[in-house]
Amino acid sequence: MSKFDYDLFVIGAGSGGVRAARIAAGYGAKVAVAEEYRVGGTCVIRGCVPKKLLVYASRFADDFEDAPGFGWTVGETSFDWAALIAAKDKELSRLEAAYRTNLDRSGVEIIPEHATVEGPNAVKLSGSGKTVTAGKILIATGGTPWMGDDIPGREHVITSNEALELPALPKSIIVAGGGYIAVEFAGIFANLGVDTTLVYRGDKILRGFDEDLRDRLTEAYLKRGINIVTGHIFDRIDKTGTGLAGHLTSGQTLEAEKIMFAIGRTPNTRGLGLQQAGVELGWNGHVVVDEYSKSSVDSIFAVGDVTGRTALTPVAIREGHAFADTEFGGKPRMIEHTFIPTAVFSTPELASIGLPEHEAQERCTRLDVYKASFRPMRATLSGRDERAFMKLLVDGDSGKVIGCHVLGEGAAEIVQMATVAIRLGATKADFDATMALHPTMAEELVTMREKWIAPTEAAG
Repeated sequence: MSKFDYDLFVIGAGSGGVRAARIAAGYGAKVAVAEEYRVGGTCVIRGCVPKKLLVYASRFADDFEDAPGFGWTVGETSFDWAALIAAKDKELSRLEAAYRTNLDRSGVEIIPEHATVEGPNAVKLSGSGKTVTAGKILIATGGTPWMGDDIPGREHVITSNEALELPALPKSIIVAGGGYIAVEFAGIFANLGVDTTLVYRGDKILRGFDEDLRDRLTEAYLKRGINIVTGHIFDRIDKTGTGLAGHLTSGQTLEAEKIMFAIGRTPNTRGLGLQQAGVELGWNGHVVVDEYSKSSVDSIFAVGDVTGRTALTPVAIREGHAFADTEFGGKPRMIEHTFIPTAVFSTPELASIGLPEHEAQERCTRLDVYKASFRPMRATLSGRDERAFMKLLVDGDSGKVIGCHVLGEGAAEIVQMATVAIRLGATKADFDATMALHPTMAEELVTMREKWIAPTEAAG
């Protein structure tokens, strides 16, 4: 019999924590999960899933506009935000119930309380005041919106959490930020008819992505009527009679019904008692872990966004599974944090796998670049002024494809499958030898033959 109440105690019932709990229980471990909010975590409850549902809703505006070009007569349309939010909430409740059912079936105990670490093998539950013991503790509390500097009036803004629960669709909104969340919500609101402004401190949105994608999405957003202000941040927010006034460091004032901050996320480690238990935290509060997700305390582990590694749901799931395999299944396993595809569910959508061009230039002695920019077939009849874009980066010495970047409808679906080939070390010759599937957008990836030459090189 174990000397502890549980073999594994998980704090946080998000994607990573739930996967770790279920796999560990499958190996015969006695497992409990503490979750003070809702089972499912950020992705299911207030992140990827509800956001994508709103993205789908926002894209119907394009469908209605494009329909006449294909012979359809569309009558008067209207949009009901409350109905969308109600439908979204119903689906989230279904998903949460499924998560709970899966935990129950696995024999995992769910404890609906806030939990803090009291020592290497002790956890205190805030609701009951009870202290329980565990052979191993897993921190899987994810991340939380970062609000930046404590500027005057910051309490008036919303984050992505509140944006998913707004009682009514605002007439105007300013979204501060230039990453995934800011860009995606700006697209959602703009497509739903909201007067939208995007404010970002950098020189262009989506830092870290390939420059061609950044530039082309910016162009597409401007065409869609999204106002993009770069190079400045807010230093004060005031309430007005009709909403809010945001004062920029440039001296400019922008007014809107709502202001949303999407300027980053920070690991959710506050109030967990980790440092008091001897757990080392990193520069932004993340749990410092080794390649097996172990913290500086041998019995305490962490997976997912709380570790400061790649903050993506599939990564958290893999990390949680590998942790359980290693610690309870007798199958030591590390997760390779390379060849991770990523997508921004903007409209148009973009996705990438591998290196962006600026990084590939630094790593390759010779880099071959292939580009294709074209009008999608759908746009030929709809008349929509929007172009798709694809780009392959090839190591000139080995011939291996080291980067794939796509902008356009279905970009994420295309890149997901390209990831398989690139992870296996496919060369440009392999892509060239692959039969095209016509007519599709993705066929461009196997039909690009001419290397792109920069204008300065061509002139030389």
